[in-house]
Amino acid sequence: MPLFQYRALQADGVMTEGQLEAAGRHEAFQRMAGLGLRPIHLSEQAAGSTGKGASLADTLGSWSLFKTGERIPARALENFTRLLSSLLAAGVPLSRALTILYREASTPAATAKWKEIHGLVIDGMSLADAMAKSPETFPRVYVAMVQAGETGGFLDLVLAQIADFQAREKELRSKVLTAMLYPAILLVLALGVLVFLLTFFIPRFQLVFAGFGAALPLPTQIVIGISEAVRSYGLLVALGVAITALLVRNWLVSEAGRRTWEGLILRAPVLGPLVAQFAMARFCRMLGTLLGAGVPLVQGLNVARKSIGNQILVDAVSQSIERVQQGGQLGASLADCKGLFPGSVLEMISVAEESGRLDQELVRIADVTEGDLDRQLKTAVAFAEPLMLFLIAGFIGAIFISMVLPIFTLQDYIK
Repeated sequence: MPLFQYRALQADGVMTEGQLEAAGRHEAFQRMAGLGLRPIHLSEQAAGSTGKGASLADTLGSWSLFKTGERIPARALENFTRLLSSLLAAGVPLSRALTILYREASTPAATAKWKEIHGLVIDGMSLADAMAKSPETFPRVYVAMVQAGETGGFLDLVLAQIADFQAREKELRSKVLTAMLYPAILLVLALGVLVFLLTFFIPRFQLVFAGFGAALPLPTQIVIGISEAVRSYGLLVALGVAITALLVRNWLVSEAGRRTWEGLILRAPVLGPLVAQFAMARFCRMLGTLLGAGVPLVQGLNVARKSIGNQILVDAVSQSIERVQQGGQLGASLADCKGLFPGSVLEMISVAEESGRLDQELVRIADVTEGDLDRQLKTAVAFAEPLMLFLIAGFIGAIFISMVLPIFTLQDYIK
């Protein structure tokens, strides 16, 4: 039987530590209660480990895993989500399903993380709250959807939706990377050729013209000026770029920086509408699913707004929720969120609210919006590759022309 190391309070308030054997954490807690102990900490020891040395090893292992930046692979998280959905749909209890998952995990990091989630759930914590303690593994949207599933009693369906979302995002990311691979290789080669020209070839090219006293064309003068700057200040510029990138990264992590960045994204000509559409689709699908399961409107709104992802849009929806709490209609309350809900969508929500089929209409709006979003993304990816090739060709062509122009001038000086 598994061996558990515990730390607990006795009836007189004195702290005590010890070990006990039990079939699982639940039985271990029952045995501790039978001994009159109030548990403070309970951990299962690794096979073959005894005493406090095992506890120290477990502590060090936990520190190494979760404090050094080791992350769960995206594929492992997707498999976890889909398998947990299938097990719950088959009627397997949540604690048993989590036990199966951490025993069959493909990586040590996943095994430890799923086991940690299992332990928190066994201790009485909800699955969403347990996942929220690991934001590096479970994003806010993921936790919000799990919370919605637990609230509405359809956790297996929500987990299946999450797995589908993950699969679609993975497929989209793969398509974008595949389309950008060839242009990216060309860009790297072009930058390598440019550095070689600026630091090795162009200085010698400049000496040839200096001997003839030739006046170089303006494009060539610009290239030579850049060459001199790179050779004189190249390392300083590279260091400055690295420091600037680090500062920008830290700024984006902050609350003010993240809000500013999200606001810029929403105002971007092409990217902004796509982000707003995606947020609206997730919000409508989440709220429609919650209402269909019998969750009250205000409670469903509070859960669904967490799935939006953009904090600026979340704040806008939060103000609308306050109007609904005061007795306002949903369609009219969302009217101020113009960046998220177009007028046509608001009208459809208002009509559906009056006819009593708001849940069905919200899901339909999500389906239509996601279909339109998929088409827009495919079009954007299709145009990205030729656009990159065109920019790279123009970049290399400009360098080539600036080098060729002085040749014609050189012929005049030779004559």
